[in-house]
Formats: sequence, C-alpha cells, structure tokens
Amino acid sequence: NVQDWAQRTDRAPRPGQHGRQSRGRIGRLPRDEPPDGPIKVKRSICASGTRLSGALLMTLVLGLASSAGAQSPAMRIGYVDMKRLLDNAPQVITGRQKLEREFAPRDAALNADETRLAALRSRYERDSASMSRADAESLRREIDALDRSIKRNRENLRSELKTRSDQELDRSWREINNAVIEFAREQGIDLIVPSPVVYASPRIDVTDQVLERLRREHASRGGTP
Repeated sequence: NVQDWAQRTDRAPRPGQHGRQSRGRIGRLPRDEPPDGPIKVKRSICASGTRLSGALLMTLVLGLASSAGAQSPAMRIGYVDMKRLLDNAPQVITGRQKLEREFAPRDAALNADETRLAALRSRYERDSASMSRADAESLRREIDALDRSIKRNRENLRSELKTRSDQELDRSWREINNAVIEFAREQGIDLIVPSPVVYASPRIDVTDQVLERLRREHASRGGTP
C-alpha cells in the first residue's frame, strides 16, 4: 500500500539546486520499481557524493583547522548526520504523510481493480471449457482490457507520485539546509561537515541540536513535532 512505500527510504544528501551543497533525497521514488507491483511510497534517500569525497573533505577540514590554528583562534567545526535529520525531521515526516493521503484513494481503487481481475481470471480458468465460444472470448477480452487498464493506471500513478515526492523533497531539504546554516551562525561555528564522513567525534556532533531546532520551527507553524 501507499503507506508502506512512504516508510521505506534511502536517506543521504543528493545534489541540489540554487547553489546548494550535495545532499540527499527525501521520499524519492525508486526508478526500478516493477511495473505491475502495488504502489508504495518509498522514502528514498540516495547516498550522496562519491566514496572519495568523504575522505577528501576530512583531509581538507584538518588542513584548514591546522592552518587556522597557526594564524587565528581555533576554527570551530560541527558535524551533522544527514540521514538522521532526513529520517526524523518533522518537515520530512509531514511531507510523507501528505503524499500518503493524496495518493491512497487512487491506490485503493487500483487494488480493487486487481481483485476484480483475479476473480475474472479464476472464473475463466474454471468455466471457459463449459462456456460457449462467444462467451469465453468475451470474457477473455474483458480480462485483457482490465489488465491493460490496471498497468496503464499504475504507471501513471507511479509517475505522478515521483513528481510529487520530488517536490516535497526539495521543500523539506531547503528547510533542513537553512536550519543547519542558521544554527551554525548562531553558535559561531565556522564549518559544518555533513555525513557521510570516515569519522566524526561525538564532541562536534550537532545533529540533535539541529533536529530540535527543526521541531521547534515546525511546531511554531502549527505542525505537530
């Protein structure tokens, strides 16, 4: 069902627009979903960046910190676990729930059609031998037409769901990205390093603080944290 799809997600940063850093996808739909399977909203968050980028980023951070230490007060560095933010931010959860409500009726209608199709096929296999040729051919045509209709409607639903999921992803990502930037500025943090990285000390992990900020912002707009 639609809700099952919404609760399965890969969650890591993906490349964004408007000059945003590489980031993850929230609620992105898989590109290889089988054409005839039930519609399920997936929380798809694809791993961002290359394997090499994390190591290069940490090398750069260490180099900058060493240079800054020799010339000015120590650079303050923070780390955020983007997967945790994308899993737990209320903005993301609300977006998934919105998609579930939006597409659930159409998914239910398709499920009903599939139940009807299964009944027609069962009837054809059971009774076709005893039916007149004209009746058997008529039933066969009805089965084929319904089967084509279900496949066509599921593909349309899948395409529309992907488009809407992308829209919710972009909206939620902007809110998360802005929350990280505002938190860093308020706390005087010079650099925020997002996951994935080779290692980040819990001492510089600010994920919980950013998540709490997102919850407060969501609640202030009338949402439920």
